[in-house]
Amino acid sequence: MADSRSELYSEVSNMRLGGGDDENIILNPAFDDGLNNWSGRGCEIALHDSMSDGKIVPLNGGKYFATATGRTQSWNGIQQEITGRVERKLAYEVAATVRVLGGSTATADVRVNLYIQGANGRDQYIGVAKSQASDKDWVQLQGKFLLNGAASRAVIFVEGPPAGTDLLLDSLVVKHAAKSQPPSPPDFQSVVHGVNIIQNSNLVDGSDGLNGWFPLGSCKLTVTSNGAPHVLPPMAKESLGTREPLNGRYILVTSRTQTWMGAAQAIADTLHLHATYQVSAWVRVGPQRSGPQNIGVSLSVDGKWISGGQVEAKDGRWYEIGGSFRIEKQPSKVIVSVQGPASGVDLMVAGLQIFPVDRTKRFKRLKKLTDKVRKRDVVLKISGSGVDAAAGSSVRVTQIKNSFPLGSCIMRTNMDNEDFVDFFVKNFNWAVFGNELKWYWTEPQKGSLNYADADELLELCRKNGMEARGHCIFWEVESAVQNWVRSLNKEDLSVAVQNRINGLLTRYKDQFRHYDVNNEMLHGSFYRDRLGEDIRSYMFKAANQLDPSATLFVNDYNVEGAADTRASPEMYMKQILGLQDQAAPVGGIGLQGHVTTPVGPVVSSALDKLSALGLPIWFTELDAPASNEYVRADDLEVMLREAFAHPSVEGIMLWGFWELFMFRDNSHLVNAEGDLNEAGKRFLMLKQEWLSHARGKADDQGEFKFRGFHGTYSVEIVTPNKKKLSQTFTVAEGDSALVVNINP
Repeated sequence: MADSRSELYSEVSNMRLGGGDDENIILNPAFDDGLNNWSGRGCEIALHDSMSDGKIVPLNGGKYFATATGRTQSWNGIQQEITGRVERKLAYEVAATVRVLGGSTATADVRVNLYIQGANGRDQYIGVAKSQASDKDWVQLQGKFLLNGAASRAVIFVEGPPAGTDLLLDSLVVKHAAKSQPPSPPDFQSVVHGVNIIQNSNLVDGSDGLNGWFPLGSCKLTVTSNGAPHVLPPMAKESLGTREPLNGRYILVTSRTQTWMGAAQAIADTLHLHATYQVSAWVRVGPQRSGPQNIGVSLSVDGKWISGGQVEAKDGRWYEIGGSFRIEKQPSKVIVSVQGPASGVDLMVAGLQIFPVDRTKRFKRLKKLTDKVRKRDVVLKISGSGVDAAAGSSVRVTQIKNSFPLGSCIMRTNMDNEDFVDFFVKNFNWAVFGNELKWYWTEPQKGSLNYADADELLELCRKNGMEARGHCIFWEVESAVQNWVRSLNKEDLSVAVQNRINGLLTRYKDQFRHYDVNNEMLHGSFYRDRLGEDIRSYMFKAANQLDPSATLFVNDYNVEGAADTRASPEMYMKQILGLQDQAAPVGGIGLQGHVTTPVGPVVSSALDKLSALGLPIWFTELDAPASNEYVRADDLEVMLREAFAHPSVEGIMLWGFWELFMFRDNSHLVNAEGDLNEAGKRFLMLKQEWLSHARGKADDQGEFKFRGFHGTYSVEIVTPNKKKLSQTFTVAEGDSALVVNINP
């Protein structure tokens, strides 16, 4: 144990500043000077050299540690004021060494947080680090933070365990974060795209046809020679193109006594790190089924389970299952299995394919689709000087901006960072607010309204000519509902819902182009459970009545990824059709787009299905996390290209772009102190690709023709007699060629 404590101490002590400055801004960080500079946060603090009969001692032979005792609230803890020692727009890394003692459990959540009183008078709490601590040994919490605006007061504190649990702090380190070196791009030279890594997928090898396969658990596997589909599943065919048909053989899995039992293979030796693998198979359940059955392709990676795709089988038909996965650390053991139905239900598996996807090939196809969907033929007619005078004129066409809605999430605190705002207004034309319009933000306590943050964000959008989405009026997931709303009885809740709709939609009438009416209805049912099924359609009707100019959206997650049977495209369509049957004015489909290892054909399959409803589709919260910036850039490019190439997608919103202000770690495009990373560079590259420019000569009729993306253009013309003409024009959507008269 002493060795592990020594390693932990070394890790904390060796945190270094970028540029060689390694000063810890925490005073008396390891309590060598007693409790000087420290104070209790709503509780008592004490100094110890040991506790529990010498079983708890300072890390690596230090002199003291501190305890927070008499804690009656989870926010009680140990704090230090750091006013004047932190600077805005600098990233700081934090390491705290903690443990817990007493209380009802041996483990508890511990957090490092920061309280900031802004120079503008606003209070802000920043979550810095969080981890489970135990009473067995010291645990280290690590995190980063950045201040957008100037602070008149700053306090860092450690808190979190339940009331009655003592919190122990051995040391706290806060230093300017060293700039990390970008990773190298993955080496995919040896990856052979489109080749199935499943051994004996056609079930012909071995005396029983099961060479390479084994049962996961005590179930039994047999091969049936005919009865499965002979065609590749559609999503696999989209990636692989024309292949030999399947042979109709399938594995029958019987004697299943647990849901995790199924057909399995070991595949560790065939995987390449950072490569994206597409998963595809035909699956079916036996006659023992009672109700819908979930079937999944699962991977055990050194004992940790990840999903390769899921599907819900409602009857005895064959179902396509599709998905994807990626391995980022070298594993010693990987087992893939097809499993999921209830105990006692037979499972059938045919044509399992797992293959690395060829994104370059896919992108070439998407570029052609994009040209068809997002561009229009344009004819510039140079008039006023006669055809002869216009013929041969030199023409230079420059696209100033693309009109396709491309936006991002922004929060009120980001407005205090001019670098953030500069990137935001230069690279996006739409906005959505991270929290500031949500009910728990605008009315955290009953009757205590806060619209100031949303008002300021809206004003920023107005000044920069940006449209805004309203996210969200309600949120159906109970954990996202504030306590005072959760405590209401049915009658009072109904009144509160009506007040929320009236207050929000009246205040912001005609100011938000969209509203997400009741967020994540596929994953939550708070309002429906308490107010009845009709409440959902009522929310749409009431919102439409108060602000008929706003397009009203459903909005949910996991719909595009094939890994969540609650949120399949079919389930989403069923929900939308049900709302429309109740006369709810659903005007748009929101796909949040919190993706992991996206595969083009899986995403486009979901879009194709949803497009049958004839409603505009928006990606409303897109992010694509990956620890390697190059892989993150690839994932982001997949999503942006798939969305931009699909005719039913009418807008894309990123769920942020700046490090430390993202919903998910490792999904940012800009590092905390403003440096563009590889994902950000790829994003800007695509934005440039989606601008059209043309140069040439007018023909004998005085016309110049080109095909360009929708948006705003400028044209400069020099006639043969040296007369200069210039004009701006807009290319809107349309099937026929746009004729633009260029007048002197």
